[in-house]
Amino acid sequence: MSSSALYIIPTPIGNLGDITERAKETLATVDFIAAEDTRVGGKLLMLLGVKKPLVSYHEHSNNKVIQDICQRILQGESCGLITDAGTPAVSDPGEKLVACCAEAGVSICALPGPCAAVTAISASGLASRRFCFEGFLPENKRERKERIDELAREKRTFVIYISPHDAEDYLKELSDVLGDRKCVLAKELTKIHERYFRGTLNDVSREFASLSAPEKKGEYLLVCEGMPENEVFWADMTVEEHVERYIALGLSKMDACKQVAKDRGVGKGEIYKIINS
Repeated sequence: MSSSALYIIPTPIGNLGDITERAKETLATVDFIAAEDTRVGGKLLMLLGVKKPLVSYHEHSNNKVIQDICQRILQGESCGLITDAGTPAVSDPGEKLVACCAEAGVSICALPGPCAAVTAISASGLASRRFCFEGFLPENKRERKERIDELAREKRTFVIYISPHDAEDYLKELSDVLGDRKCVLAKELTKIHERYFRGTLNDVSREFASLSAPEKKGEYLLVCEGMPENEVFWADMTVEEHVERYIALGLSKMDACKQVAKDRGVGKGEIYKIINS
């Protein structure tokens, strides 16, 4: 173990038994620990019997905090980076600190360990040779609709993290666009109340909506199959609607027409003629 390095240390996502021996050894050996929430990090260290100084590093930490941690490592200290659960810098705080340390020439060591996305994919039974990690959907409803429209064209299995208070609304929005897609909604992974909802998005959305309020409590993650090879999202659209969909996603009118022509297997001149008639 290097005397001066940043160690990225995954922590359990619900079951303390999932902490690795290497993670425990590293936490006990580093000089200090950068934690997403020092209260949560402190509780974990207490359960592991580890006593180390903690500094706060989270999503909203300013550049000075990042620079201070980086400088301490450059001056010879070793730092362990942890989040509240799972692997740091994977849809969790960490990437800015890692980038700063890498640019400064700090040695970086990433430990393998718990990751909710990988855990859910392995239990999903959906295609997993290639997959897309989406993380959390945008909070803004318009931006979220645009992202869901993009995912409708994604051919790979994709993974979405869903906050408990958003689950019912987000599942309804997803099912409105991707209703027939197979999916698995994972609840409380590795915890006592772990549960999997399987079926189409329409099925899962309806099943979730029928649950009582106490039954809906928990952390969720959705694994959804990608667009089947024989499926086209624009099948029920007019050419004009097809073009407008691409424009809404940020393409210029010319590029949108080119993409529509490619989708439909016709010349772009034919598309121009239709929308300008």
